[in-house]
Amino acid sequence: MESELAIKPGRSPSETDGRRSAFCPFRRKDTEFCAYLHRLLDSPVFTILMICIISVNAVFLALETDYRLRLHSSTFFALADALILSIYTTEFLLKLYVDPIAYWKDGYNVLDAAILFMAFLLYASTTGAATHFHSWEMAKGLQALRILKLIKYSNGMRIFTKALGQMVKTVMYVLILLFLLMFIFAILGHGLYGDPETGDTENWGNMEAAFFTLFSLVTVDGWTDLQQKLENHGFVNSHAFTIVFILLGFFVFFNMFIGVVIIKMQDSTQRYEQECRAAKKAAVWAKKQMILKKQQEEVNKLHQQKTVQHKAFNELVDNFKKTLRHSDSIIVDDFCASIPFIDLYLTVLDLQDDTMDRLQDLYRELLGILNTISEDTEGKSLPIPEKIQK
Repeated sequence: MESELAIKPGRSPSETDGRRSAFCPFRRKDTEFCAYLHRLLDSPVFTILMICIISVNAVFLALETDYRLRLHSSTFFALADALILSIYTTEFLLKLYVDPIAYWKDGYNVLDAAILFMAFLLYASTTGAATHFHSWEMAKGLQALRILKLIKYSNGMRIFTKALGQMVKTVMYVLILLFLLMFIFAILGHGLYGDPETGDTENWGNMEAAFFTLFSLVTVDGWTDLQQKLENHGFVNSHAFTIVFILLGFFVFFNMFIGVVIIKMQDSTQRYEQECRAAKKAAVWAKKQMILKKQQEEVNKLHQQKTVQHKAFNELVDNFKKTLRHSDSIIVDDFCASIPFIDLYLTVLDLQDDTMDRLQDLYRELLGILNTISEDTEGKSLPIPEKIQK
């Protein structure tokens, strides 16, 4: 079985070796099998198959949360879990076999390897330990991390995670400013309302309680109850403190955080669309170059095949054209068959049509004027016999 890179026409051996070195960086004897596995792992069918397997795994994990169903179908769930784990392992081994060096350069592959390692660790730790209910539940909860493998096979999720990684730095600045604001208001709130005797010690008695109260205020969750407790303790003027913090914490910093996330998502989406357009243009350009190179090779072959029976190259081309069907493409060197001439000829035809339309409009106007003049002349002129009688 020959690989796709080896059978494509017009590709030199150096280019083929360069393409193969992208996923087979070192010299190996199974380059054809390596290229076949690379095409298989990158095929849409394999991607859809892995998405279906991950989805089925998610469904099984959700069904196992039912205690009765898990108790009656424990063997089925154990076999299904072992089968899915074996599929994940096979995928990992195939990708590692295709390119063991470049595999670890991709962050998504490292995430898959970490998830697979954790799955084996949890599977080994839970084998024979079903009596420990809490450890089993914790292990099952951590096995839900397998669903993160879906990120690699979903372009939308990859864009989102990439945007999250790019906006971490900007978001950290916003979070630091929000923390400084909460720190200042926590100290201020503790000093104003955290008196052990007359204050609200439950919400403002220490820094931990003050931070938790300010977190509730910044999310605008139950802030009316917190304000009511302050009023019940006699802090009537606490409205200004609560309103100022909500305005700064929620309407400024919290919405700023959301705005940064939205902007980064839009930038990542636009960048992904630009990359897709650039990839399409590069693919089209590569196809054009391949076609041109193939045509040039065919022309060179025709030049080399001149014999005594064909006295000239034009005669050889004419005889070759006679053997073609109407659906075959031919190489022509006539001026009238060139694309620039056809484009120029169509432009001239358009100009001629436009000129003819204008001339027709002009003739209609002239005809209308002449008709009006003739009607006015007939109305004003008298019959000849009447003139003679006068």
